[in-house]
Amino acid sequence: MSLSRSRLSYAVSTLRFLSNSTFLLSFPSSTSMLYSHSSQSQSQLPFIHKADDDDAVALFNRMLHMHPTPPVMEFGKILGSLMKTKHYPTVISLSRLMEFRGIKPDIFNLNMLINCYCHMGQMTFAFSVVGHIFKRGYQPNTITLTTLMKGLCLNGEVKKALHFHDKVVAQGFHLNHVTYGTLINGLCKIGDTKAAMQLLRKIEGQLMKPNVVMYSTIIDGLCKDKLVTDACDLFSEMVVKKITPNVVTFNTLIHGFCILGQLKEAIGMLNEMVLKNVNPDAHTFTTLVDAFCKEGKVKEAKTVLTVMMKEGVKPGVVTYNTVMDGYSLVNKVNNAKYLFNSMAQRGVTPNVRSYTIMINGLCKIGMVDEAINLFKQMHCKNMIPDTVAYSSLIDGLCKSGRIPYVWDLVDDMRIRGQPPNIITYNSILDSLCKSHHLDKAIALFLKLKDQGVQPDVYTYNILIDGLCKGGRLKKAEEVFQNLLIKGYCVSVVTYNVMIKGLCKEGLFDAALALLSKMEDNGCVPNAVTFETIICALFEIGENNKAEKLLCDMIGRSLL
Repeated sequence: MSLSRSRLSYAVSTLRFLSNSTFLLSFPSSTSMLYSHSSQSQSQLPFIHKADDDDAVALFNRMLHMHPTPPVMEFGKILGSLMKTKHYPTVISLSRLMEFRGIKPDIFNLNMLINCYCHMGQMTFAFSVVGHIFKRGYQPNTITLTTLMKGLCLNGEVKKALHFHDKVVAQGFHLNHVTYGTLINGLCKIGDTKAAMQLLRKIEGQLMKPNVVMYSTIIDGLCKDKLVTDACDLFSEMVVKKITPNVVTFNTLIHGFCILGQLKEAIGMLNEMVLKNVNPDAHTFTTLVDAFCKEGKVKEAKTVLTVMMKEGVKPGVVTYNTVMDGYSLVNKVNNAKYLFNSMAQRGVTPNVRSYTIMINGLCKIGMVDEAINLFKQMHCKNMIPDTVAYSSLIDGLCKSGRIPYVWDLVDDMRIRGQPPNIITYNSILDSLCKSHHLDKAIALFLKLKDQGVQPDVYTYNILIDGLCKGGRLKKAEEVFQNLLIKGYCVSVVTYNVMIKGLCKEGLFDAALALLSKMEDNGCVPNAVTFETIICALFEIGENNKAEKLLCDMIGRSLL
């Protein structure tokens, strides 16, 4: 009677556990404990918890004390569920405990153990389990070998995975589509599409028929390398070989065309997709929406969004963000605001990116108070603004002359773990220069290094321009020389700023000398460079010099 109750209790606990996909776990932070065969009692083990029956670890613990002990496959079910939720250290700990209690793992359990070690980057331990497999009288199977190869690929050792593949094939082991899909994916991830193609040909010639996953992975790699023509050729090849492309294949090609700005071809691929009875998904439409927005064709992007909803594909937050960003890029912030406000009504919750897009868009058109309100909303909803959101608001405040609020935001950024970057500081530096607080601007510039922030060329341009306009040419020249000494790639914009500063002070010979020097340094002057000097020369009556430069300008086709 007590035995049947024990079994009934176990069955009920199992059903409750399997029906509940969310449970809290805690496990040791130190991995050293995971590999020890400690003789600690159950009450001393830190990863065992006396929670309710739905707690996987508690269920595992009860099973260890049942008489008779449940089959090893029942333990495997719990370990498998924990592995799916990425609680790898816990799986390893419980596997060790199971063995310590005298329960022999089967090949399924040992393969899981390998998988966990692989995901934790512990490849030495993963391979050591193979020895354990032989010791238990089992043979490594295709899952064992594929898991090890995947682990090597995950840990950036794709070449080792290929070498391991060659060794096991030479020893007579048989591999499957999953194995080769894993290796091809690993090669494409490291950008070695050529090697992936070679492996595809090898599989095709000797081992098995390649499948849609292998082809789609290589097509994706070619598209990311902007070799879309080659990707299309491979697509045609798979169709000829009667390998049916799926939604991933089409999405990859559509994305490839969008990367190159070939939107007509992307739409053509969408039409082919529909003709082949492959249903576009949210990713398909979002890719097209994003491409149209980046081209400034927001009307077309909105049309795609409408078609998407008409086809019954629900747009997610990423799609809405993409369209809102597109509207903001063409200064149609009111349209973006309408979409933002309608998201919740359509069952889509705005995320940090949604708020950031709106804050940035509002600040760009001077609606800083409304941007501040959205920023406050984020705090009310316990959403932590990212560096982009902070920087956008800081830029808006700077441009509206509200510097005192800026420093509070900078402090808040540090407190919230969102350190200011060079974009943040460039906005503040620009504002200080434009409001003639040059000493504060110089102090901030010097302080950047202490903050661990590296100035960029734009930082130097802001400071040089501010110093020149503020009549501090000597200091501007020091900063300019410092820029050259540090080996920055000085653009025509920087030279133009410096030339304008020299002309303002009437130092025309120095300006002409800098014009000559910039060409020697491989920086080609543009129309602004010549116009700056020519206008300044005409103003002081140096017509001959001005006319000579004007002829030079015409000769360069800059006029």
